[in-house]
Amino acid sequence: MRTLLTNGSVYSPADPHATAIAFDDGVVTWLGDDTGASSYAEGADEVIDLDGKLVTPAFVDAHVHAAGTGAVLTGLDLAGTTSLGDALDKLAAFAANLPPDAVIDSAGWDETAWPEGRPPTAAELDRAGGGRRVYLSRIDGHSGVVSSGLFDVARGEGFDETGRVERHANHAVRDALSELVGPDQRRQEIRAALNAMAAKGIGAFHEMAAPHIGPLWELPIVREVADELGLSATLYWGEPGVFEHIGTYGLAGLAGDLNADGALGSRTAALRRPYADRADHRGHAYLTAEQIADHVIACTERNVQAGFHCIGDQALDNIARGFELAAEKVGIQALVAARHRLEHVEMVDEATIAVLARCGVVASVQPMFDGLWGGPDGMYAERVGDRWQGMNPFGSLARAGVVLAFGSDAPVTELGGWEAVRAAAFHHEKSERITVRAAFQAHTRGGWRAAGIDDAGVLAPGTAATYAIWQTDADLVVQTPDERVAAWSTDPRAGVPVLPDLSEGTPTCLRTAVGGRVIYEVEGWSE
Repeated sequence: MRTLLTNGSVYSPADPHATAIAFDDGVVTWLGDDTGASSYAEGADEVIDLDGKLVTPAFVDAHVHAAGTGAVLTGLDLAGTTSLGDALDKLAAFAANLPPDAVIDSAGWDETAWPEGRPPTAAELDRAGGGRRVYLSRIDGHSGVVSSGLFDVARGEGFDETGRVERHANHAVRDALSELVGPDQRRQEIRAALNAMAAKGIGAFHEMAAPHIGPLWELPIVREVADELGLSATLYWGEPGVFEHIGTYGLAGLAGDLNADGALGSRTAALRRPYADRADHRGHAYLTAEQIADHVIACTERNVQAGFHCIGDQALDNIARGFELAAEKVGIQALVAARHRLEHVEMVDEATIAVLARCGVVASVQPMFDGLWGGPDGMYAERVGDRWQGMNPFGSLARAGVVLAFGSDAPVTELGGWEAVRAAAFHHEKSERITVRAAFQAHTRGGWRAAGIDDAGVLAPGTAATYAIWQTDADLVVQTPDERVAAWSTDPRAGVPVLPDLSEGTPTCLRTAVGGRVIYEVEGWSE
């Protein structure tokens, strides 16, 4: 099938002036101006006048939890609740429509945004949920609260009688919920998440599965639904030593949410110095430097990608030391060739950044973390004081030569590529901002590179026709001496339209295609 798009703006390094592009059987065959498009119109199955709309590579979300994202999309979402009472009221309204034996699995609450400044208790969940079994995960996913009906599965390390669960207790509750929910509901939730990705111009995603996130049986469902809907799925399993799963489940690596520590919001991220709002606590390091080294060495020797979840500075110290130990055993060249990856990489200093750059490690990061929680008045400042200024240092990582791949960590933050690009370009710490061009590349080509694929994420002859078409509310930015506009510009040649000015809002996706297959389309947009 041949598709020809004309009279638009095509974002491509192969031709920054392109206004038209042609696809044949899922591959880009030509791009150029409208004058040259006429020869490709003959015999085309589809010719679309873009009327000035923008065509870009589709986004890659490099860190997603599909089942959890779908559960929020199809069930109770507590993100954005303004108080404890608001959250309990929403729980009560949701529960009122469910049978008495229902299990409620929800997420998104953030007590730092509530005047009460505390999570709900089990007694409050019992009342609001009408006695039903309830699990409410905190927005970061590293702690939660349960009703008394789930105490029997929650008791263990990290549980207290108020209903709060973290660490092993939180993992145990997640395991129990997966079995209670079952594969049919999980399939519906995963389908909802993937449809939402496609509608956001996301054509590929990396599923970050792990024993504490959900059971192995969810992975084939993610793969099946992705194949059914047409998205490209890269699967990871965060558990050391289980190399037999690589072939069985089609894994890209034993990486992703293999936790070196927890999260700042839940105060489980491992810090060198105590939390600013809890002077007796430094979080939890789940892996030693030696354990990290053992995993990296074992994966490198088998040509398997390794990776870890790491947020706090102590956890990242352990990561750096682990890679140094691994380099002593297998050599730097072997580490670079394996292209290991790290997730989040939030409180990382220059010394550790240098280790990551030397070892060829990809940093899979989430710009919306800074967008939502950065700044002097944000959650990070509440948890770690002035240390927030060194967090999520995208600029420092990029300047050191570390490859960046952007993701949402959905359902921790909402799906949305342009929102992440904007957050990176307007980082709360000005020295850590990167250009829109660099941010867009991190959310497209960077995601493919993080999965070991170097020939995707751009629109050029011979590449896959994996693209999105966008309606922009603002004009495309053109290069001018103006500092603000120049920051958004992506092409050095004057007068060349490039990416949209995201300070005026984010574009609306009209079509998403993967390998030429249309996986999302707004009805009637091209008429």
